[in-house]
Amino acid sequence: MFKGISQFASLLGNLPKIREEVENLQNRLGQLVTEGDAGAGMVSVRVNGRMEVLACRISEDAMVDREMLEDLVKAAMNQAIMKVRQLAAQETSKMAEGLGLPPGMNLPGLS
Repeated sequence: MFKGISQFASLLGNLPKIREEVENLQNRLGQLVTEGDAGAGMVSVRVNGRMEVLACRISEDAMVDREMLEDLVKAAMNQAIMKVRQLAAQETSKMAEGLGLPPGMNLPGLS
């Protein structure tokens, strides 16, 4: 019980450092970029770590069938988002580890 209290007290003492690291992490997330594609490259989407779509490319071949195009865009988006979430989780984990935070601790704005 006292170990948990001392860890919590230590975290409170590190709040300025934690805040700074979270801001740095947010900046790094904006620089992470992943790409998802579907239909053997007929549709590709680039997304950054802030879940912003940076680009969407659609080949002429994909435009012949509207339903197929919708499915390909959805698949490419989901793939890009999944990849960037994995990268963001790795970056967040590295930051938390560097601060000595316990595993699984959710920080506001990062979960």
